[in-house]
Amino acid sequence: MPAYAHRMDGITGSAIRELFKLLSKGDIISFGGGNPSSSSFPVEQVKEITDYLLNEKAEQMLQYGATEGYAPLRSAISEHMLKPKGVDADESCILPTTGSMQGMDLICRIFLDRGDKVLVEAPTFLGVLQTLKIAGAELISVPSDDEGIIIDELEKLIKEHRPKLFYCIPTFQNPSGKTLGLERRKAIARLAAEYDMIVAEDDPYCDLRYRGEPLPPIKKFDTSGNVILLNSFSKIISPGIRVGSAYATADIIRKMTIAKQGVDTHTANLTQAIAAEFLMRGLLPGQLERICPEYGRRLDAMLDAMDRYFPEECTYTRPEGGLFVWGECRGLDMLSLVPRATEEKKIAYIPGVHFYAQPEGHEGTFRLNFSGTAFENIDKGMKLMGELMKEELAR
Repeated sequence: MPAYAHRMDGITGSAIRELFKLLSKGDIISFGGGNPSSSSFPVEQVKEITDYLLNEKAEQMLQYGATEGYAPLRSAISEHMLKPKGVDADESCILPTTGSMQGMDLICRIFLDRGDKVLVEAPTFLGVLQTLKIAGAELISVPSDDEGIIIDELEKLIKEHRPKLFYCIPTFQNPSGKTLGLERRKAIARLAAEYDMIVAEDDPYCDLRYRGEPLPPIKKFDTSGNVILLNSFSKIISPGIRVGSAYATADIIRKMTIAKQGVDTHTANLTQAIAAEFLMRGLLPGQLERICPEYGRRLDAMLDAMDRYFPEECTYTRPEGGLFVWGECRGLDMLSLVPRATEEKKIAYIPGVHFYAQPEGHEGTFRLNFSGTAFENIDKGMKLMGELMKEELAR
Protein backbone atom coordinates (compact mmCIF):
# COMPACT_ATOMS: atom_id res chain seq x y z
CA MET A 1 0.00 0.00 0.00
CA PRO A 2 1.30 3.52 -0.75
CA ALA A 3 2.53 5.54 2.21
CA TYR A 4 0.21 7.92 4.00
CA ALA A 5 0.79 11.65 3.58
CA HIS A 6 3.37 13.14 5.93
CA ARG A 7 0.71 15.49 7.26
CA MET A 8 -0.71 12.46 9.11
CA ASP A 9 2.58 11.71 10.88
CA GLY A 10 2.02 11.73 14.62
CA ILE A 11 -1.75 12.23 14.32
CA THR A 12 -3.39 9.75 16.67
CA GLY A 13 -7.01 10.89 16.68
CA SER A 14 -9.11 12.50 19.38
CA ALA A 15 -8.95 11.15 22.92
CA ILE A 16 -12.63 12.04 23.31
CA ARG A 17 -13.68 10.05 20.25
CA GLU A 18 -11.78 7.05 21.68
CA LEU A 19 -13.54 7.55 25.00
CA PHE A 20 -16.92 7.23 23.29
CA LYS A 21 -15.97 3.69 22.25
CA LEU A 22 -15.24 2.84 25.88
CA LEU A 23 -18.53 4.32 27.05
CA SER A 24 -20.47 1.95 24.81
CA LYS A 25 -20.10 -0.56 27.67
CA GLY A 26 -22.77 1.47 29.44
CA ASP A 27 -21.72 0.93 33.08
CA ILE A 28 -19.35 3.90 33.40
CA ILE A 29 -20.13 7.30 34.89
CA SER A 30 -18.54 9.61 32.37
CA PHE A 31 -17.22 13.10 32.95
CA GLY A 32 -15.09 12.79 29.84
CA GLY A 33 -17.08 14.00 26.85
CA GLY A 34 -18.23 17.48 25.97
CA ASN A 35 -21.82 16.56 25.25
CA PRO A 36 -24.70 18.84 26.15
CA SER A 37 -27.39 17.13 28.15
CA SER A 38 -29.90 15.26 26.00
CA SER A 39 -32.61 16.94 28.08
CA SER A 40 -31.43 20.29 26.72
CA PHE A 41 -32.52 19.52 23.17
CA PRO A 42 -35.63 21.50 22.09
CA VAL A 43 -37.16 18.42 20.49
CA GLU A 44 -40.74 19.60 20.07
CA GLN A 45 -39.72 22.97 18.67
CA VAL A 46 -37.32 21.36 16.19
CA LYS A 47 -40.06 18.91 15.14
CA GLU A 48 -42.48 21.76 14.51
CA ILE A 49 -39.90 23.75 12.55
CA THR A 50 -38.87 20.72 10.48
CA ASP A 51 -42.48 19.92 9.61
CA TYR A 52 -43.02 23.52 8.54
CA LEU A 53 -39.89 23.55 6.37
CA LEU A 54 -40.69 20.26 4.65
CA ASN A 55 -44.31 21.21 4.11
CA GLU A 56 -43.65 24.73 2.83
CA LYS A 57 -40.10 24.68 1.41
CA ALA A 58 -39.34 21.03 0.65
CA GLU A 59 -37.74 21.58 -2.76
CA GLN A 60 -35.42 24.28 -1.43
CA MET A 61 -34.49 22.20 1.61
CA LEU A 62 -33.70 19.06 -0.39
CA GLN A 63 -31.93 20.71 -3.34
CA TYR A 64 -28.33 21.91 -3.54
CA GLY A 65 -27.75 25.26 -1.86
CA ALA A 66 -25.26 28.09 -2.10
CA THR A 67 -21.83 27.64 -0.55
CA GLU A 68 -22.29 31.11 0.94
CA GLY A 69 -25.06 29.65 3.08
CA TYR A 70 -28.79 29.93 3.63
CA ALA A 71 -29.54 33.67 3.43
CA PRO A 72 -32.13 33.78 6.25
CA LEU A 73 -29.64 32.14 8.59
CA ARG A 74 -26.94 34.69 7.84
CA SER A 75 -29.42 37.46 8.56
CA ALA A 76 -30.66 35.77 11.74
CA ILE A 77 -27.13 35.26 13.09
CA SER A 78 -26.40 38.94 12.53
CA GLU A 79 -29.61 40.10 14.19
CA HIS A 80 -30.11 37.59 16.99
CA MET A 81 -26.62 36.35 17.93
CA LEU A 82 -24.09 39.07 17.09
CA LYS A 83 -26.05 42.31 17.50
CA PRO A 84 -27.02 41.54 21.14
CA LYS A 85 -23.30 41.13 21.88
CA GLY A 86 -22.46 44.55 20.49
CA VAL A 87 -21.22 43.33 17.10
CA ASP A 88 -22.80 45.05 14.09
CA ALA A 89 -22.31 42.43 11.38
CA ASP A 90 -23.01 42.70 7.67
CA GLU A 91 -24.73 39.41 6.84
CA SER A 92 -22.64 39.08 3.67
CA CYS A 93 -19.63 38.70 5.98
CA ILE A 94 -21.12 35.68 7.75
CA LEU A 95 -20.45 32.16 6.48
CA PRO A 96 -22.53 29.26 7.85
CA THR A 97 -20.27 26.27 8.48
CA THR A 98 -20.74 22.59 9.22
CA GLY A 99 -19.99 23.08 12.90
CA SER A 100 -17.50 25.64 14.17
CA MET A 101 -14.71 23.07 13.71
CA GLN A 102 -15.14 23.44 9.96
CA GLY A 103 -14.63 27.16 10.38
CA MET A 104 -11.25 26.47 11.97
CA ASP A 105 -10.35 24.00 9.24
CA LEU A 106 -11.18 26.60 6.58
CA ILE A 107 -9.03 29.19 8.38
CA CYS A 108 -6.13 26.75 8.27
CA ARG A 109 -6.71 26.09 4.57
CA ILE A 110 -6.63 29.76 3.56
CA PHE A 111 -3.91 31.06 5.89
CA LEU A 112 -1.46 28.35 6.90
CA ASP A 113 1.48 26.95 5.01
CA ARG A 114 3.48 24.06 6.44
CA GLY A 115 5.83 25.39 9.10
CA ASP A 116 3.85 28.55 9.86
CA LYS A 117 3.84 29.44 13.54
CA VAL A 118 0.57 29.45 15.46
CA LEU A 119 0.01 30.53 19.05
CA VAL A 120 -2.41 28.53 21.18
CA GLU A 121 -3.56 28.72 24.77
CA ALA A 122 -2.04 26.27 27.24
CA PRO A 123 -4.22 24.27 27.61
CA THR A 124 -6.57 24.49 24.62
CA PHE A 125 -9.21 22.48 22.75
CA LEU A 126 -7.67 19.19 21.63
CA GLY A 127 -9.74 19.03 18.42
CA VAL A 128 -8.16 22.24 17.15
CA LEU A 129 -4.69 21.03 18.13
CA GLN A 130 -5.26 18.09 15.80
CA THR A 131 -6.52 20.34 12.98
CA LEU A 132 -3.50 22.64 13.32
CA LYS A 133 -1.08 19.71 13.35
CA ILE A 134 -2.60 18.28 10.16
CA ALA A 135 -2.17 21.74 8.60
CA GLY A 136 1.54 21.48 9.41
CA ALA A 137 1.62 24.39 11.85
CA GLU A 138 4.38 24.86 14.40
CA LEU A 139 2.49 25.26 17.66
CA ILE A 140 3.66 27.62 20.40
CA SER A 141 1.90 27.66 23.77
CA VAL A 142 0.95 30.88 25.55
CA PRO A 143 0.95 30.72 29.38
CA SER A 144 -2.21 31.49 31.34
CA ASP A 145 -3.10 32.50 34.87
CA ASP A 146 -6.42 32.30 36.73
CA GLU A 147 -7.94 34.83 34.30
CA GLY A 148 -6.73 33.18 31.11
CA ILE A 149 -4.07 34.26 28.64
CA ILE A 150 -1.32 36.47 30.10
CA ILE A 151 -1.15 39.43 27.74
CA ASP A 152 2.50 40.32 28.42
CA GLU A 153 3.51 36.73 27.63
CA LEU A 154 1.36 36.77 24.50
CA GLU A 155 3.04 39.93 23.20
CA LYS A 156 6.47 38.57 24.07
CA LEU A 157 5.81 35.43 22.03
CA ILE A 158 4.38 37.45 19.14
CA LYS A 159 7.55 39.55 18.98
CA GLU A 160 9.75 36.46 19.18
CA HIS A 161 7.97 34.20 16.70
CA ARG A 162 5.90 36.51 14.45
CA PRO A 163 3.03 34.01 14.24
CA LYS A 164 0.48 34.10 11.47
CA LEU A 165 -2.38 33.02 13.76
CA PHE A 166 -3.48 32.97 17.40
CA TYR A 167 -6.32 30.60 18.37
CA CYS A 168 -8.27 31.25 21.55
CA ILE A 169 -11.53 30.46 23.35
CA PRO A 170 -12.18 33.58 25.43
CA THR A 171 -15.36 32.58 27.27
CA PHE A 172 -15.65 29.50 29.52
CA GLN A 173 -12.65 28.08 27.76
CA ASN A 174 -12.42 24.43 26.79
CA PRO A 175 -10.88 22.78 28.78
CA SER A 176 -10.19 25.20 31.65
CA GLY A 177 -13.56 26.96 32.01
CA LYS A 178 -11.72 30.30 32.39
CA THR A 179 -13.01 33.57 30.96
CA LEU A 180 -10.85 36.40 29.66
CA GLY A 181 -11.59 39.77 31.22
CA LEU A 182 -12.61 42.81 29.23
CA GLU A 183 -9.20 44.52 29.20
CA ARG A 184 -7.47 41.35 28.00
CA ARG A 185 -9.99 41.04 25.17
CA LYS A 186 -9.26 44.60 24.11
CA ALA A 187 -5.53 43.91 24.30
CA ILE A 188 -5.78 40.87 22.02
CA ALA A 189 -7.62 42.94 19.40
CA ARG A 190 -4.92 45.61 19.71
CA LEU A 191 -2.12 43.07 19.28
CA ALA A 192 -3.85 41.56 16.23
CA ALA A 193 -3.77 44.98 14.58
CA GLU A 194 -0.31 46.02 15.78
CA TYR A 195 1.44 42.83 14.65
CA ASP A 196 -0.82 41.97 11.68
CA MET A 197 -1.80 38.62 13.18
CA ILE A 198 -5.00 36.68 12.59
CA VAL A 199 -6.98 35.89 15.74
CA ALA A 200 -9.35 32.93 15.50
CA GLU A 201 -11.85 33.64 18.29
CA ASP A 202 -13.83 30.48 19.03
CA ASP A 203 -16.84 31.35 21.22
CA PRO A 204 -19.29 28.40 21.36
CA TYR A 205 -19.89 28.58 25.13
CA CYS A 206 -20.55 32.32 25.51
CA ASP A 207 -24.33 31.95 26.01
CA LEU A 208 -23.98 29.29 28.71
CA ARG A 209 -23.50 31.72 31.61
CA TYR A 210 -24.85 30.77 35.04
CA ARG A 211 -23.57 33.70 37.10
CA GLY A 212 -21.69 36.95 36.57
CA GLU A 213 -22.00 39.49 33.78
CA PRO A 214 -21.65 38.71 30.03
CA LEU A 215 -18.67 40.07 28.13
CA PRO A 216 -18.49 41.19 24.50
CA PRO A 217 -16.40 39.10 22.09
CA ILE A 218 -12.90 40.16 21.08
CA LYS A 219 -14.35 40.85 17.63
CA LYS A 220 -16.21 43.86 19.02
CA PHE A 221 -12.85 45.60 19.53
CA ASP A 222 -11.36 44.56 16.17
CA THR A 223 -10.09 47.61 14.26
CA SER A 224 -7.94 45.79 11.70
CA GLY A 225 -10.27 43.09 10.39
CA ASN A 226 -7.82 40.46 11.68
CA VAL A 227 -10.23 38.83 14.15
CA ILE A 228 -12.39 35.95 12.88
CA LEU A 229 -15.31 35.10 15.18
CA LEU A 230 -16.43 31.46 15.17
CA ASN A 231 -19.64 30.32 16.78
CA SER A 232 -21.82 27.23 16.97
CA PHE A 233 -25.33 26.01 17.63
CA SER A 234 -24.02 22.73 19.06
CA LYS A 235 -24.22 23.73 22.72
CA ILE A 236 -27.36 25.87 22.57
CA ILE A 237 -29.63 23.91 20.20
CA SER A 238 -28.06 20.59 19.17
CA PRO A 239 -24.64 19.25 18.13
CA GLY A 240 -26.34 16.86 15.75
CA ILE A 241 -27.51 19.57 13.37
CA ARG A 242 -23.82 20.45 12.71
CA VAL A 243 -24.30 24.18 12.13
CA GLY A 244 -21.83 26.90 13.06
CA SER A 245 -20.70 30.20 11.61
CA ALA A 246 -17.72 32.41 10.86
CA TYR A 247 -17.84 36.20 10.86
CA ALA A 248 -14.93 38.12 9.32
CA THR A 249 -14.10 40.67 6.64
CA ALA A 250 -15.62 40.24 3.21
CA ASP A 251 -12.27 39.20 1.74
CA ILE A 252 -11.62 36.53 4.38
CA ILE A 253 -15.15 35.17 4.04
CA ARG A 254 -14.74 35.04 0.26
CA LYS A 255 -11.56 32.95 0.62
CA MET A 256 -13.20 30.66 3.19
CA THR A 257 -16.17 30.19 0.87
CA ILE A 258 -13.89 29.13 -1.98
CA ALA A 259 -12.15 26.65 0.32
CA LYS A 260 -15.51 25.32 1.52
CA GLN A 261 -16.57 24.58 -2.06
CA GLY A 262 -14.00 21.79 -2.18
CA VAL A 263 -14.85 20.46 1.28
CA ASP A 264 -18.62 19.92 1.38
CA THR A 265 -20.13 22.27 -1.25
CA HIS A 266 -22.43 23.75 1.40
CA THR A 267 -23.74 23.10 4.90
CA ALA A 268 -27.01 21.15 4.83
CA ASN A 269 -29.95 23.36 3.84
CA LEU A 270 -32.38 21.73 6.24
CA THR A 271 -30.28 22.14 9.37
CA GLN A 272 -29.31 25.69 8.42
CA ALA A 273 -33.00 26.49 8.04
CA ILE A 274 -33.84 24.86 11.38
CA ALA A 275 -31.28 27.12 13.09
CA ALA A 276 -32.56 30.16 11.19
CA GLU A 277 -36.20 29.52 12.13
CA PHE A 278 -35.22 28.91 15.74
CA LEU A 279 -33.61 32.34 15.88
CA MET A 280 -36.24 34.20 13.84
CA ARG A 281 -39.09 32.82 15.95
CA GLY A 282 -37.38 34.23 19.05
CA LEU A 283 -36.90 30.81 20.63
CA LEU A 284 -33.27 31.16 21.71
CA PRO A 285 -33.81 33.31 24.84
CA GLY A 286 -36.36 30.83 26.18
CA GLN A 287 -34.08 27.91 25.37
CA LEU A 288 -31.23 29.50 27.35
CA GLU A 289 -33.56 30.33 30.24
CA ARG A 290 -34.52 26.65 30.33
CA ILE A 291 -31.09 25.02 30.12
CA CYS A 292 -28.78 27.41 31.97
CA PRO A 293 -30.30 26.95 35.46
CA GLU A 294 -30.03 23.17 35.11
CA TYR A 295 -26.43 23.35 33.94
CA GLY A 296 -25.64 25.74 36.78
CA ARG A 297 -27.13 23.26 39.24
CA ARG A 298 -24.92 20.49 37.86
CA LEU A 299 -21.82 22.68 37.99
CA ASP A 300 -22.51 23.60 41.62
CA ALA A 301 -23.08 19.93 42.50
CA MET A 302 -19.75 18.97 40.93
CA LEU A 303 -17.81 21.73 42.69
CA ASP A 304 -19.47 20.95 46.03
CA ALA A 305 -18.57 17.26 45.65
CA MET A 306 -15.00 18.07 44.64
CA ASP A 307 -14.68 20.27 47.74
CA ARG A 308 -15.77 17.34 49.90
CA TYR A 309 -14.02 14.39 48.28
CA PHE A 310 -10.88 15.50 46.47
CA PRO A 311 -7.45 15.43 48.15
CA GLU A 312 -5.83 18.66 49.31
CA GLU A 313 -3.14 18.22 46.63
CA CYS A 314 -5.82 18.89 44.02
CA THR A 315 -6.73 22.35 42.72
CA TYR A 316 -9.47 23.20 40.22
CA THR A 317 -11.23 26.05 38.49
CA ARG A 318 -14.61 27.47 39.53
CA PRO A 319 -16.19 28.59 36.23
CA GLU A 320 -19.15 30.94 35.88
CA GLY A 321 -20.50 29.00 32.90
CA GLY A 322 -19.65 26.63 30.08
CA LEU A 323 -19.44 22.86 30.37
CA PHE A 324 -16.10 22.07 32.03
CA VAL A 325 -14.10 22.10 35.24
CA TRP A 326 -10.31 21.86 34.98
CA GLY A 327 -8.18 20.36 37.71
CA GLU A 328 -4.66 19.38 38.67
CA CYS A 329 -3.50 16.93 41.29
CA ARG A 330 0.14 17.38 42.19
CA GLY A 331 2.10 14.14 42.32
CA LEU A 332 -0.20 12.11 40.05
CA ASP A 333 -0.10 11.07 36.42
CA MET A 334 -3.76 11.24 35.43
CA LEU A 335 -3.18 9.55 32.08
CA SER A 336 -1.73 6.44 33.74
CA LEU A 337 -4.73 6.34 36.11
CA VAL A 338 -7.30 5.99 33.32
CA PRO A 339 -7.31 2.15 33.33
CA ARG A 340 -7.94 2.04 37.09
CA ALA A 341 -10.58 4.75 36.78
CA THR A 342 -12.56 2.98 34.09
CA GLU A 343 -12.05 -0.64 35.19
CA GLU A 344 -12.13 -0.37 39.00
CA LYS A 345 -14.04 2.81 39.78
CA LYS A 346 -16.20 2.83 36.64
CA ILE A 347 -15.67 6.53 35.99
CA ALA A 348 -14.17 8.40 33.04
CA TYR A 349 -12.42 11.75 32.65
CA ILE A 350 -10.03 13.24 30.08
CA PRO A 351 -6.34 13.46 31.11
CA GLY A 352 -5.16 17.03 30.70
CA VAL A 353 -2.04 16.22 28.70
CA HIS A 354 -4.22 15.83 25.60
CA PHE A 355 -5.02 19.56 25.71
CA TYR A 356 -1.43 20.80 25.48
CA ALA A 357 0.71 21.41 22.42
CA GLN A 358 3.67 20.66 24.71
CA PRO A 359 2.30 18.23 27.34
CA GLU A 360 5.44 17.74 29.41
CA GLY A 361 5.01 18.85 33.00
CA HIS A 362 1.21 18.73 32.92
CA GLU A 363 0.72 15.07 33.83
CA GLY A 364 -1.41 15.89 36.86
CA THR A 365 -4.09 17.80 34.95
CA PHE A 366 -7.55 16.60 33.97
CA ARG A 367 -10.83 17.86 32.51
CA LEU A 368 -14.31 17.11 33.86
CA ASN A 369 -17.61 17.66 32.05
CA PHE A 370 -20.79 18.08 34.10
CA SER A 371 -23.42 18.59 31.39
CA GLY A 372 -23.48 15.10 29.92
CA THR A 373 -23.85 13.21 33.21
CA ALA A 374 -27.10 12.60 35.07
CA PHE A 375 -27.37 14.94 38.06
CA GLU A 376 -27.77 12.05 40.48
CA ASN A 377 -24.45 10.52 39.33
CA ILE A 378 -22.30 13.62 39.87
CA ASP A 379 -21.80 13.24 43.63
CA LYS A 380 -21.21 9.49 43.34
CA GLY A 381 -18.74 9.91 40.49
CA MET A 382 -16.77 12.66 42.23
CA LYS A 383 -16.54 10.53 45.38
CA LEU A 384 -15.14 7.64 43.36
CA MET A 385 -12.64 9.92 41.61
CA GLY A 386 -11.57 11.39 44.95
CA GLU A 387 -11.02 7.87 46.30
CA LEU A 388 -8.93 6.98 43.27
CA MET A 389 -6.64 9.99 43.66
CA LYS A 390 -6.26 9.55 47.43
CA GLU A 391 -5.44 5.85 47.02
CA GLU A 392 -2.82 6.62 44.40
CA LEU A 393 -1.25 9.41 46.45
CA ALA A 394 -0.98 7.05 49.44
CA ARG A 395 1.06 4.49 47.48
